[in-house]
This record gives sequence, C-alpha cells and structure tokens, in this order.
Amino acid sequence: MQPLRHFLIAVQFFTRIPITGRLAEWVGFSPAMLRASSAHFPGVGWVVGGLTAAVFYGGLLVLPAQPAAAWVAALASTVFGVLLTGAFHEDGLADLVDGLGGSLDRERALDIMKDSRVGTYGALALVLGVGAKVALLVLLVQAGGAGLAAVALFAAHVTSRLMPLLVIRTLPHVGDTPRSKSKPLAESIAVAGLLGGILWWALAMALVWWMLPAAPWAQAVVGALVGLAWMWRLLRRRLQGFTGDGLGATQQVCEVGFYAALVLALPVAA
Repeated sequence: MQPLRHFLIAVQFFTRIPITGRLAEWVGFSPAMLRASSAHFPGVGWVVGGLTAAVFYGGLLVLPAQPAAAWVAALASTVFGVLLTGAFHEDGLADLVDGLGGSLDRERALDIMKDSRVGTYGALALVLGVGAKVALLVLLVQAGGAGLAAVALFAAHVTSRLMPLLVIRTLPHVGDTPRSKSKPLAESIAVAGLLGGILWWALAMALVWWMLPAAPWAQAVVGALVGLAWMWRLLRRRLQGFTGDGLGATQQVCEVGFYAALVLALPVAA
C-alpha cells in the first residue's frame, strides 16, 4: 500500500485534487514520502492528461461541427488543466523566464525568480506557451482528427512529466534551499525512482500505441526530448543547476515539443 500513498502525495502536491479527512490521515506525510513520490510524477500526468483529454474530446462532441469548435475545445481543456493543477508548472515557466530575462547574473536571476510578481518576460512566456499549446492542439484536430488530438493530449502530459525527473537526476539543486519547493526532491531521485517514473510513462505510451498504432508517437517523444535537452543546457549554463521553477518550465517546454513534433510528423495533405 505504500506506493499508493506515495502516488496520492504526488497528486496532492501537483494538483488541486483534495486529499483530505480520513484519506489524508491514512496517506500521511513526511519529506521522505515526498521524495519517494517522485516516481509517480508521470502518474500524475495520467490523471491530469486523462481528465484534460476527456474535457477536450467531450467539447468537440457537444459543440457544433464548425472550424471554431476545435479552438473552443482546446481553450476549454487548457483552462480546465490550469484549474486542476493550480497553474503549478505555468507559474514555474513565468518565474524562470522572468529571472533569466531580467538579469545575466546568476544570483540576481535567482532572486528575481523568488519574486511573486510576474514581469514582462514571464507574462510573454505564459502567453506564448499557452497560445502554442492551444494552436497545436487545434492543428492536430485539423490534420489528424479529434481522436488523435485527444490521445496526444494525454500522452504529452505523461511524457512531459517524466522529463523533469531526468533534470533532477543529472543536475544539482540550486537556489534558496530552505524555501525551495523542490528541495525535498533534489537529493532523492535514485535509479529506482527514475525507473518507476519510466514505467508510468512506458505504460502510457503502450496504451496510446495500442489505441492509434499508425500515429508517429516516436517522433513526438523525440520532440519532448529535444525540449528537455534545450532546457537542461539552459539551466546548466545560466544557473549551474535546477530550481523548482526550472522543473515547471521544463514540463511546459517538453509538452509543447511533443505536440510540435507530432504535428510535423503527420503526413502533409495533397
């Protein structure tokens, strides 16, 4: 039952799904349990991606069969996802871009990232990031159909939540350690935890391959890996390690990379 406790802690940490009352008492909490929950971050992608994909596909079913329907469904599912996670990863993206855009000095950039206010760079990153996701989902509907877009939404959420684990495993944690949300994870991503996350991801990809075997899923995963490589290099070069904001930004970039590569790999209509 311990793995289930760790999974529920991950759900509680990364979403707004309430784990309260007797369930919370049964789950318990400790820094060690939070560290152990790292293996289940892609499992949170199952929850967030599955529910978001259901909203997206359901919207396409109930809306009139018009070109604008894909835009409405994509926007509605994006809003739902933000509400479900409390904009956890989007907040990380905005803070990281504010810090890196606001100063070339490492320490000053880290200080800016701790500021709760959103600056010009962060606001632009949010607009461009969310806009890219919505536009790519619409393009997937137009190029591959509603089913492909909905399944891709699920797969992208799981895949993009695996990528920060690779950052944690290969880069040191930096920043204000006592106040950092990511510190409990930073020293504990062992090989076993990473393999647990990979297992969650492999099961998700096996499911989507079974549902749509002809879709270019391998290329989509490569797109997420390209996003990971870009973020890893950026974090190492500018910060010499990762922060919690850097992990959130990595998830966002890898999600966009997944959609973009999938779109580019689809056959071009004659």
